[in-house]
Amino acid sequence: MTQKSKRILGAAILALAVIILGTVYYFQRPAGQAGEKTIYVQVTANEEQEKFTLQTAEEFLGAALLENGLIEGENGPYGLFITTVNGITADEAQNQWWCITRGGEQLSTGADSTPIADGEQYELTLSVY
Repeated sequence: MTQKSKRILGAAILALAVIILGTVYYFQRPAGQAGEKTIYVQVTANEEQEKFTLQTAEEFLGAALLENGLIEGENGPYGLFITTVNGITADEAQNQWWCITRGGEQLSTGADSTPIADGEQYELTLSVY
């Protein structure tokens, strides 16, 4: 087998692996609950807490927070990066960022890929790393 044939075979195998993994993710990705729902969001910053009750038909947390004007953010390579919550902007110079938790447990998904269901509680906490 020539070097060129090996490269073509390797590229074909890689392309097939990407297609298979993409298909598996598409069918296994988290899905949000359809229809109207109420979620609760607690914002903690600078030792102060404020609670919000949000009504939404959105299926993912980021969209629900944006729809209700609670957050601002930037789209990046990993999805929505929350920069401001309830008018409070995280200061990069002080290594601040907004941590998202659900029922006190840190999420392994970003805001725009976190499915929501009726009655869930989320926390947005201004943190320092």
